[in-house]
Amino acid sequence: MGFNVDICRAIAVTIFNDPEKVAFVPTTSQSRFPALTNGEVDILSNNTTMTLSRATSVNRFNFPAITFYDGQAMMVKRSLNITSVRQLDGATVCVQPGSTTELNLADYFRQNGMSFRPVVIEALDELRRAYDQGRCDVFTNDFSGAAAARTLLTRPADHVILAERLSKEPLGPAIRKGDEELTSIVAWTVHALVDAEELGITRENVDRIAATSTDPRVRRLLGVDPGMGAALGAADARYVQTMIKAVGNYGEIFDRSIGPATTLGLERGQNALWTKGGLMYAPPAR
Repeated sequence: MGFNVDICRAIAVTIFNDPEKVAFVPTTSQSRFPALTNGEVDILSNNTTMTLSRATSVNRFNFPAITFYDGQAMMVKRSLNITSVRQLDGATVCVQPGSTTELNLADYFRQNGMSFRPVVIEALDELRRAYDQGRCDVFTNDFSGAAAARTLLTRPADHVILAERLSKEPLGPAIRKGDEELTSIVAWTVHALVDAEELGITRENVDRIAATSTDPRVRRLLGVDPGMGAALGAADARYVQTMIKAVGNYGEIFDRSIGPATTLGLERGQNALWTKGGLMYAPPAR
């Protein structure tokens, strides 16, 4: 159903013990934070970068956990024979306003003594169409966003995403500051998905492992030994067991939604478990 969608469904299990008790509200890069501030939504789940200014501004936000380590990338037509961002001096760049992408773009070009002409369009679909129609030389977004946009172009194979990354983009859910209970729930839901992968717990084997495992880490995580669910305020002591049956562990969500076998074809890279050379690491559930 989609990477960020399944993260939300997992959170719904923690709160309601039901993966379907979630409503999705579309927003843009400019409307998302007002929607969160005004209570129109409780969580921003899609492509929200953790930054100092977002955590400390007047309308401050909590960032409970990182769900995807990304970086800003540049996509160009293959026919231009561009192999490096440094070759884009004077280029026209399609970019969304009110995003970290816009600021990173300006910072990178200024730092490297280069210039660019922005084509600023708020709606992502319109931005992609503008690039596809040749209104700009470059489409810029997080690498995952650029990869997704490429699949929707008229001729995806005619476009290449350059190797350089302009920034670090740690992405994850954002919560209103002051909603500490929800912040904790979201954090430990994400941690449970990561922990489950590390412990080898999957949709297929979760019931068997819950019934047979003597590993205290597994028994605590799956609620066989009670305590963790109650401490978090989860709807059910065995919420993680229900969650894994509904959406799978972190690796299963990744592979099913955006992994190598999907249209996006993203490798785990930095989003692999820490035991496999990546950055994904969950605090202990104890």
